[in-house]
Amino acid sequence: MRGLNYNHLHYFWTVAKEGSIVRASEVLHLTPQTISGQLRLLEEALGGKLFARTGRKLVLTDIGRLAFSYADDIFRLGAEMEDVLQGRVGGQPLEFAVGIVDVVPKLVAYRLLEPALKLSEPVRIVCREGKLDALLTDIAVHRLDMLLADTPISPSANVRVFNHLLGECGVSFFAARDLAEPYQAGFPGSLSGAPMLLPATNTALRGALMQWLDQQGVRPRIVGEFEDSALMTAFGQAGVGVFIAPSVIEADLLRTGELAVIGRSERVRERFYAISAERRLRHPAVVAVSQAARAALFTVADTA
Repeated sequence: MRGLNYNHLHYFWTVAKEGSIVRASEVLHLTPQTISGQLRLLEEALGGKLFARTGRKLVLTDIGRLAFSYADDIFRLGAEMEDVLQGRVGGQPLEFAVGIVDVVPKLVAYRLLEPALKLSEPVRIVCREGKLDALLTDIAVHRLDMLLADTPISPSANVRVFNHLLGECGVSFFAARDLAEPYQAGFPGSLSGAPMLLPATNTALRGALMQWLDQQGVRPRIVGEFEDSALMTAFGQAGVGVFIAPSVIEADLLRTGELAVIGRSERVRERFYAISAERRLRHPAVVAVSQAARAALFTVADTA
């Protein structure tokens, strides 16, 4: 196949969407005979039948389903490109739609996304927070330009997406100043019996933390479990217990003067990923996020 005829592909895509050549001919303003002829040429180019007849209905073959999947991506992205280019030509800001998995710390999300707001062209950022499964659906159908997550998506997932590691860091242990002092000496052994706030059991960080504590022979007293890291931080600032956060935002958390660091661990790691529907990042804001994360945000090694 020397080159794909995208007119033929568009006719095929329309027939598959409409369910028949007759309905497709009405949409495309072409005769059914013309469309049938173009479909035969596409089948010859692709080396196989795209449709099979079941009674009066056209049903996609295995090759047809695969071709339709790619064609659907191609023409959806083409329409999206037109919308984006028309908006930018019209002086509108570049829209940057981001999904943020709810377990990603808010300060980390801000630090990761901040470079997109510093592009030379105006950017309007749209953030959606939620569960991974729901956001994956949106990234797969291009409602989102990027998804921020703390774990990569498994190759066995039923959506076609790509993982881009932005960086990783160790964690710091924090507590309100009044609570922190007794636990700073002798860390991490000092955490045995200490009141502790933990990430929820369904997070990657929880598993890594518990394994590390077990290796240290440390048994804290668990007083709270949280899916939302911002809520966990709020409880920690109120003096309820010791909590952890990525070391990369340590300075941000200490800025208010309400918290103190008890200790740090390099062996408990947090990783952050940009999930995209494309193997190669192209959206200017996504590229800016990826480059800044790798070049600046995660370059300083933990000090523990």
